[in-house]
Parts: sequence; C-alpha cells; structure tokens
Amino acid sequence: MKIFKPHFWYNKRQRNGVFFFLFIIVVLQLVYVYGGFFSKEAQDVNKKELIVFQRKIDSLKRIELDKREPKRYPFNPNYITDFKGYQLGMSVEEIDRLHNYRKQNKWVNSVEDFKQVTKVSDSLLNKIAPYFKFPEWVSAKNQRKAQTLFQVKSESNYEAENQNLTYIKPTLSTTDINKATQEDFKTISGIGEVLSSRIIKYRSNLQGYSLSEQLYEVWGLDKETANRALQTFAIDEKPIIKKVNVNTAKFKEVLKNPYIDYDLCKKIFEYRDEVAELQNISELRNIKDFPLNKYDRIILYLEAK
Repeated sequence: MKIFKPHFWYNKRQRNGVFFFLFIIVVLQLVYVYGGFFSKEAQDVNKKELIVFQRKIDSLKRIELDKREPKRYPFNPNYITDFKGYQLGMSVEEIDRLHNYRKQNKWVNSVEDFKQVTKVSDSLLNKIAPYFKFPEWVSAKNQRKAQTLFQVKSESNYEAENQNLTYIKPTLSTTDINKATQEDFKTISGIGEVLSSRIIKYRSNLQGYSLSEQLYEVWGLDKETANRALQTFAIDEKPIIKKVNVNTAKFKEVLKNPYIDYDLCKKIFEYRDEVAELQNISELRNIKDFPLNKYDRIILYLEAK
C-alpha cells in the first residue's frame, strides 16, 4: 500500500487547484443549461416575411417548370408524323388511321374530320385541337359552312317554337346594290364581315355595278351565295361612269380599267398607233387575242371620239 500512496497524495496548493477546476466545470455546465446560447422562443413560421419569401420561391419553381415543358405551336394536322403524334399523346393506331387516310389523297379540313378519322378521345382532342392550323381557304370555307348551319338551325328552331308568329326579316336600308351598306349585305346567308367588305370595295373599283353579273367577280364569293344576294339586291339605277377617250388617253389612264391588264393595254395602244385613230369603240374587237367575253365590261369605261 505504501507503493501507491504517493500517487494519491496532494498538497494544499494542488487540492485548491483541483477544487478550482471542478468549480469551473460546474459553472460552465450551468451556463450551458441556463444560459442564452439557445433561445427558448419558438420560431414563428407564419411570419409575413417567411410567407412572402416562400411565395417567391414557389413562383420561381413554377416559372422553371414552365420553361422545361415543351411549347406547342400551331400546326396542320394533315402532316402529323409518328414522332409528332407520340408527343401529342396519340396512340399508334390513331396515328396509323390518319396516315392511311392521307395515303388515299384525302385531307382533314376540320376538327370534326380529325376526330372521325383518328377516333381520338374527346379529352385528347380538347387539348390539341386549339393548336390546329388549316389553310386560309379551308378556314373561310368552314366559317361559311358554320354560318349556314347556324342560320338553318336558328330558322328551324324559330319555326318550331314560333309556329303562330310571323317571321320578321332584318330591315334593309335599300335593295339597290349600288347603295346598299355593309350591314345590308350581311343579312344574306353566307355573307359576313369579310365578304360584305369586299363587295363594297369592288363596287368602288368598278365605280358601281353596271351589270348584275359583276357580283360573281368578287373574290371569295361563290356563285350560290351571289345568287342569294341577287334575289334581294338589284341594280335600280346604273352608275354614271366617266369614260376615257381611247384616242387621247395616256397608257396609265387606260390601264386603270378594271378589266384591262398590262398586255392588253399594250395591244390597244399598238393598234391605235397602227390605225392612227379609232373611229368606233367596237374596233377593239379587231385587236388580236382581244378578250371578247369581256368586251361589254371593257367598253363601260372606254369611248372613241
């Protein structure tokens, strides 16, 4: 036992040092437990600053997701490839039906045609149909067809619901085709905003309709619709057209004739130089390759004096 005694023997100074060291440890423990290193106050996660910050983060996430999502652009459904169809969510059978239909040299000209040919579901059709882009002439044709169907349906409903009532036609300001307004022409089935505007514009170019057949010359106006218009409108008074003297007129003046193009105008002046002066406007018939089917219209704007 004497061998181990020196190891446990401390003098007064050493004992004080040990006690002081233990005191420091106890103090540090108390400070750690009861001190202010960690706040006991609970963090309020509903503070306005945190909510605003979280909303900004959510907004940035949505923007990033929108950027990653592939954008869709308008397209003609007649040219959907296998890969394009896969991207749109079409099945292999639906894509094959479309391709087989196109191999027959047939075209899809409306959303209804696309559904009938491919037999896609209504949910998928509603997603991709807004991106369909058909040629302008197809869109115009579909619009006229829709207007006609709407009018027929409206008239049928009107007759069914109001059999005892008299149908009141839209009032017209005039039935003179040369005085009718754009609203007057729009009362005709198949004539909307665009065609009524073209009818009036062409009337201005002609200085007024002199022949009822001139209505058939309006671009985009089919014969059936023109016939319906002529059942309502007629030429009550022929327009007064300022004629051009073909013997004294300049090249540009004759070229303004709506029925004379550059080549025909050149032939007229060559003929005038050859004969020196036209004695009668009917001499235009002597010009080689003169369009005799347009003679009655051409002489509306020309004279020989």
